Amino acid sequence: MTEGAAVGAELPDLPPLAVAEIDLDGPDGEVLSLRPAPGGPPLGEGGVYALVRLRGRPAATVLAHVRAGEDAAEVLAAAFRAEWAVRKRHNAQGRSVEHRARAEPVPPPCAERPTPPLPRATVVVATRERAARLARALDSLLAQDHPDFQVLVVDNAPVTTATRDLVQGRYAGRVDYVLEPVPGLATAHNRGIAAARGEVLAFTDDDVIADPHWLTALTEPFAADPRLGCTTGLILPARLTTPAQILLESHGGFAKGFTPRLYDPAAPPSDEPLFPFTAGSFGSGANMAFRAQVLASVGGFDPATGTGTPARGGDDLYAFVRVLSAGHRLRYTPGALVWHHHRETWQDLRNQAYGYGVGLTAYLTALLVRRPALLPSLVRKLPRGLAHARAITAYRAGPDGGVTPGAPPNGTGSAPGAHGAQAHPWPRSLSRLERRGMLHGPLGYLKARLRQRGSRP
Repeated sequence: MTEGAAVGAELPDLPPLAVAEIDLDGPDGEVLSLRPAPGGPPLGEGGVYALVRLRGRPAATVLAHVRAGEDAAEVLAAAFRAEWAVRKRHNAQGRSVEHRARAEPVPPPCAERPTPPLPRATVVVATRERAARLARALDSLLAQDHPDFQVLVVDNAPVTTATRDLVQGRYAGRVDYVLEPVPGLATAHNRGIAAARGEVLAFTDDDVIADPHWLTALTEPFAADPRLGCTTGLILPARLTTPAQILLESHGGFAKGFTPRLYDPAAPPSDEPLFPFTAGSFGSGANMAFRAQVLASVGGFDPATGTGTPARGGDDLYAFVRVLSAGHRLRYTPGALVWHHHRETWQDLRNQAYGYGVGLTAYLTALLVRRPALLPSLVRKLPRGLAHARAITAYRAGPDGGVTPGAPPNGTGSAPGAHGAQAHPWPRSLSRLERRGMLHGPLGYLKARLRQRGSRP
């Protein structure tokens, strides 16, 4: 048996899940609406993974099984109410739960309060040879309810004219186009920064569908907090049709939960001993925004990081830490939602695991190369941070490397404190790949730096 076949056997045979969103009038209230996720198939019998909104506000995800003759809305509402009660009980008893899964209070009805005007925004989408996916993303971006924004596509090292033809044809006059011939996501993002006109620069990927309120929710905090340098938002799966997609989402996916959180370097969070170096907990590059002036002041993204370079990633993590280490705040706001199309195959998942490992240590290398003054802080925090990481790993994997403790065996609800709804054993081969990637990260970053020097005129 080949190595690929052997490790592929670790992927469980999981039936597809429908993805939906349900809106309730409060935790114990009536169902206001139920609909498939944007671009998803109609709901029917079988497993359903649903975003639960409370009066329009994202509050949780649940997993339920809808049988023939059952009302899907009532089944999902019942699963959420049961989980909500468990979460409230755990929080009331003072038990340790991950901050990203704490029960969030429902905002009470209140009179409209005057809010500062939203800053002008630019949405930057870097892409390479994925015109069909890009069109889907652009349609959702042009439907945003933000009053003043620019959409800018950066065509990164193209080999055909498909992206340019799409933008300058179908989206002429509505979407701006720039070419970046040097490959690399960070380089493409820096090209977007140079061409952007907004006070706030939002970044997303070509494989997302943005909620209509996404840009407003992502940029609103900048108007209220002059010390804010960055915001991130909620990322949920657009489809869960393959075992690889389901496995990724069952282990947290890209989501950081439903509780807004402010990261302030003047008041470091007590539950993150390695702050601000735990950048992966802040958000992801598919859903982030920066105050343009702040991003420029830290030099933008490191061009030797990111997809398309030997560093494979870490460009977003680098930017988060640079902004925080410069004294600016970062806010996670779950009201800013995008639906992400996860990679579909086992090989995709293997590549992703390895790339995560490479990107993690590559971004740390980039920080220490460009900001060596951060090294004493990292060394000082490392022992406590590693102990904390081991405790989190033990909680998630369990004593035998199996499912998250408390995960329901029948897949009809959620484990208290877990994002998603059901945990499946994480293949050990993926953990090994990630560790191998971590060893390669510093070398990958240095290779990318040498390539960048060689590509300069």
